[in-house]
Order: sequence, then structure tokens, then C-alpha cells
Amino acid sequence: MSTESLRTALESCIEGIKQDPESAKIVLTARTQLEEDVRATAHVRDFPAMVVDEPAVFGGTDQGMNPGEVLLAALGTCQEIMYSAFASAMGVQLDELKITCRGNLDLHGMLALDEAVPAGFTEINFEAHIKSPESPEKIRALIDMAQSHCPLLDTITRKVPTGGSAYLNGELIDTLEAFEDAAE
Repeated sequence: MSTESLRTALESCIEGIKQDPESAKIVLTARTQLEEDVRATAHVRDFPAMVVDEPAVFGGTDQGMNPGEVLLAALGTCQEIMYSAFASAMGVQLDELKITCRGNLDLHGMLALDEAVPAGFTEINFEAHIKSPESPEKIRALIDMAQSHCPLLDTITRKVPTGGSAYLNGELIDTLEAFEDAAE
């Protein structure tokens, strides 16, 4: 898609939302299924299944990214998409954009070896490497727009009301309502 067709698509989307504000509220869905040991598949829309696995050191067969790597890849690509979208809207030329995301994980938490250690990432960092003939001021404005409007960056940097249910043989046996106060 060219910069012009991207801009046209975004303008059309924005105009549609202005005409029908409720159309801006969408639900994204991913279905996952454990296949064997620690290998699972993720299904989204009509795309082929994505294999999510662990390296052999964690009992996997290394047939795909692990869930933490999926999250980091999602964060990086989400930022790249936002950079591209806002560059197109702002008339900023991007010749190249690469983002590297790193997550620090202490396995003591994940493996239940120390309850004081979080099970998830203790820190996430990213680097955006941009090539452009534009001025540093224009690029800083683009960075601000992309980072402040990136859905995944926003999601992982604030408390998001999260809930879930577990069913055994079709019967509800557990619910999770974490961050109940996040919406307050």
C-alpha cells in the first residue's frame, strides 16, 4: 500500500467513525488451543494458525515464538504500524523503520520458585531506528504521535480491567477479576 492509499484508507476510516461514533468500538478475538506439551496454536480471523511454542530448555520443540516473544513482536509491529499511519497523515517520509523490543524476565517468578518475583516481564524496553530525510523536529513529532497512540504500548503501560472464566466439562468453576479498581 502506498503512502497515499494508506492516507486515503485512514481518512475514510476516520470519516466513517465521525458519521457513526459507535462503529469505533470493536472487539478483537484470538482463539488458542494447546496442541501438545507446551506447543499451542493461535487462530485469528481466517489466517492460518500461528504456532506458539517454547524452546527445548522449557520442554518445547521450538516450533514457534514463545508467548513473551509474541507480546514483544506485537508491541514492535503495533508501533511500526502507528509510525506508518501517522507519517502518512503528517506527510513525513519514512525510508526505513525497525523496532527492537526486549523484555526482562526472572524465571523465579514464572516457575513458582519465589513468590516475591513477578511471573511476567519485570521491564520492557524498545528502540526505534528510523531513517528519514525529515528534520529531527518532524521526527520527534511523529515519535510522540506514534508512541502516545499505540494501542499495545498503551495497554501494557496502564492497568486494564481484565477478567476471565474457567470451565470444566462445560461448567464454570473459576473466575478471575484482576485489576477491578483499574477503571476507577
